[in-house]
Amino acid sequence: MSRRNNGFRWPSAPTDSSSDGAMKSPAAVFWLVLHGLCCLISLVLGFRFSRLVFFLVFSTSWTGPPATTLFTASPLRQAAEISGNLETRSSPVAAGGGAAPVNKTVPRVVVGRHGIRIRPWPHPNPVEVMKAHEIIDRVQREQRAQFGVKSPRTVIAVTPTYVRTFQTLHITGVMHSLMLVPYDLVWVVVEAGGASNETASILAKSGLRTIHVGFDQGMPSTWADRHKLEAKMRLHALRIVREEKLDGIVVFADDSNMHSMELFDEIQNVKWIGALSIGILAHSSTTTDESESSTVQRVAEDENWPVPVQGPACNSSNKLVGWHTFNTQPYEGKAAIYIDDRATVLPRKLEWSGFVLNSRLVWKDAEDKPEWANDLDSLEGVDDVESPLSLAKDPSVVEPLGSCGRQVMLWWLRVEARSDSRFPPGWVIDPPLEITVPAKRTPWPDAPPELPSTEKVMNIQDNQVVKRPTKTRSSRSKRSSRSKRKREARIAETDIRGKHTD
Repeated sequence: MSRRNNGFRWPSAPTDSSSDGAMKSPAAVFWLVLHGLCCLISLVLGFRFSRLVFFLVFSTSWTGPPATTLFTASPLRQAAEISGNLETRSSPVAAGGGAAPVNKTVPRVVVGRHGIRIRPWPHPNPVEVMKAHEIIDRVQREQRAQFGVKSPRTVIAVTPTYVRTFQTLHITGVMHSLMLVPYDLVWVVVEAGGASNETASILAKSGLRTIHVGFDQGMPSTWADRHKLEAKMRLHALRIVREEKLDGIVVFADDSNMHSMELFDEIQNVKWIGALSIGILAHSSTTTDESESSTVQRVAEDENWPVPVQGPACNSSNKLVGWHTFNTQPYEGKAAIYIDDRATVLPRKLEWSGFVLNSRLVWKDAEDKPEWANDLDSLEGVDDVESPLSLAKDPSVVEPLGSCGRQVMLWWLRVEARSDSRFPPGWVIDPPLEITVPAKRTPWPDAPPELPSTEKVMNIQDNQVVKRPTKTRSSRSKRSSRSKRKREARIAETDIRGKHTD
């Protein structure tokens, strides 16, 4: 004890002073007060004691111990209960019929060390979300009625197709575009090789009014023959429009094209036959040789190649004066011939998808049918109909749409797989595919071993009963086999020695 007392000294006290003199020193009193103050601060700012002190100081409606409020094991449920208890924005009706004043003050709640304000659950109510969507839809319909087309006509979409690897990819995109059209729509789908269940299953998912018919001829393997057959399929669809007397605007929506929603608003302005500008996406295809791609790029730079757009050309007074066509000279001899070629696929001089027409133009007994319109039966024996301009005697009657062809609202693209590519029918994998790369870990436990049934157990017991104990080999047979092995080893050794001597 003396050694310990002698070792402890106050910083400012002399080493030979007594304990009474050290306590009376101002420096000693300062350090003692500082030590006590630090202890008090540590107690106040402690985790449990600080929460209790802050709750006692800042809470205005505390009547009991906050043990159930501060130390519950379910904070989410407690917060919900607190928010429910603190909801004071109710407006009870007074006895005299007047509404009582609403108390909008929300008291503060201490959680942890800070006072927070409990708000309602931030996630939206699904009922309120649906009401908001209904309001937005009603507002859009009112805006369309005031500023859009006053009396919209039915849209008649004509699509030639056939079963192939990319059919589901292409026709699904067109289907979703047509599902977004805000007008009445009839979808006429003509399928080469006859109507199939695969195409019918895709069309059934759209919920649109569809007319699915088959065409007797199958789709050929060359692009030139495919263009001719697709023209015949479109004429067949126009005959269906005439027979059914479908009244509306006919748009040729190929299954691999891409359409903007402004297109279907713009075609409502056509009177008889109109033309649109098409963006030709032909440069995205990869060529088989790098020299060919460099040649195409060089020719494009030398000739100041225009934008690959096909459609009507207008003058300064927005009158039709000609046509923009796709320049095919750089691709001469390098374009794709067969459908599965890797070369660039070129469009026709004027694509069918760039034209829209009034369905009354193909009717036989239309009252206000113009005189310049050709009869649909006049194109019966024609082998190749390049465009709907064959239905008009004078091409100058075509109405340019889309700000006189300045706006591109349709894109032409042809991408197909190899003719020998395999795909599951309807893209339904049945039976399941084999595992090529096994997973290292699976989220499900290993299957328990299958317990044998009673029949298997009986069979196993019977087999065990029927089995006879095998005879053990005798010592004589063991000795004979051992001597036989020694004799063979001696013969092999003599043969080796004879070879060495030779």
